[in-house]
Amino acid sequence: MTTLVRGSDTLTRDALTVLQPGFVGTTAPDWLLRRIGEGLSSVGLFGRNIVAPAQLAALTAQLRAERDDVLVAIDEEGGDVTRLEVKEGSSFPGNYALGSVDDVELTRAVARELGRRLAACGVDLNWAPSADVNSNADNPVIGVRSFGADPELVARHTVAYVDGLQAVGVAACTKHFPGHGDTNVDSHHALPRIDVGLDTLHARELVPFRAAIAAGSKAVMSAHILLSALDPERPATLSPQILTGLLRRELGFEGLIVTDGMEMQAISSTYGIERGSVLAIAAGADAICVGGGLADEDTVLRLRDALVTAVRTGELPEERLADAAARVRALAAWTQAHRARGVSGPGAAQQEGTAPGTEVGLVAARRALKVTPGEQPYQPMTSAPYVAAFTPVANFAVGDETPWGIAAELGRLLPGTETGSYGADASVDAVLAAAGERRVVAVVRDAHRHPWMAKALDALLAARPDTVVVEMGLNESEPRGALHIATHGAARVCGTAAAELIAGR
Repeated sequence: MTTLVRGSDTLTRDALTVLQPGFVGTTAPDWLLRRIGEGLSSVGLFGRNIVAPAQLAALTAQLRAERDDVLVAIDEEGGDVTRLEVKEGSSFPGNYALGSVDDVELTRAVARELGRRLAACGVDLNWAPSADVNSNADNPVIGVRSFGADPELVARHTVAYVDGLQAVGVAACTKHFPGHGDTNVDSHHALPRIDVGLDTLHARELVPFRAAIAAGSKAVMSAHILLSALDPERPATLSPQILTGLLRRELGFEGLIVTDGMEMQAISSTYGIERGSVLAIAAGADAICVGGGLADEDTVLRLRDALVTAVRTGELPEERLADAAARVRALAAWTQAHRARGVSGPGAAQQEGTAPGTEVGLVAARRALKVTPGEQPYQPMTSAPYVAAFTPVANFAVGDETPWGIAAELGRLLPGTETGSYGADASVDAVLAAAGERRVVAVVRDAHRHPWMAKALDALLAARPDTVVVEMGLNESEPRGALHIATHGAARVCGTAAAELIAGR
């Protein structure tokens, strides 16, 4: 790799400043510390970087020993998308559960507690909340990450979430602008396209973002989606019409514009990450998120040098890069000022399950349950059941590292509980053979999106009508079973709440 300019050069520092890279490991590698010393202002954390609160706090302290104003970012939505508790499942229900309760004070309390735990570990920028209006129930990547399908409901809970995070000094990054809810393609794999008119866009997608901006969201994350009514050629992340024209000028947003992950196929397979990053900054983005898949020094250097070269050749105005870097530094100064005031409150350094005195996550999960009894009154289970989990392929944002379901939680209440996982080739005969004489609890996730799952559930209920059904995805299917429990999300805490109800605790 050829370094185009010296590390002390202002242009190079600005190019490093606008990057938000990831890395591999639970301690910071030497190359990352070196680049922080040269001007890198942000670092993104993923599940692979975290094993425990104390380790995370030590990691962020290591980063700040190099530069005390470095922004430490994370994708911690709670619910299905968790990095803090990637190996256990989240202590907080996600947006869909909170939207189903529709208590903005509860949403604010959940976000505040989640933010407090992030701040206690030294994280000060959260790539959340999702403000997408999930108007397409078949959306493969948003789903329960959205507060719901009603723009006004999504708006009021987005505001509450932003308020909760930022009250404890963690900057919110409202996403995925201008709205990823009406897509049937996952932008991790391809470029989604939304062909709605401007009237629909303003009445639906943009409502939560307007509200978040008015509430003072410190950052907004762009979506890798093509909105033909605004820009028929470039996805939002690379579109001057959308980032500068719509977000900056029309909506009046003055905070940090962060891109979604540049290695996602919607960008990388068409433009490449180097050209994509140059186009994003030129379009009005201020920070380049990369590191979910590409997490090495070479990636940082490639993007740094692409930005420097673009300025040198006149493709990227130097003042645009300088403005982007200044916005990054301004947010870093805001978070640093809040961090200096410290984190207070019960259990500030804890993050095991729900910390003592901070059970708001479990409270929210219990309130989010929607229970539909069958024809006969339900009697709580007193003996260990068999849990049949019908398991779809996880989307990239959720990942397959994080456990979900209710078997572990039910096993704590009813020792001896056993479980099996069943995919698209599920055999109901196999479920019945494994269950034997035990009562069956069927766990499904987005059954409306998976015909094989609905078919397997129908066959199971025909054979064993006393089966309890737990729906942990979007609650779109008709309730059925001896008892139907919609948890509105698959977080561990949602499983706890459902298990309590099944066991009558």
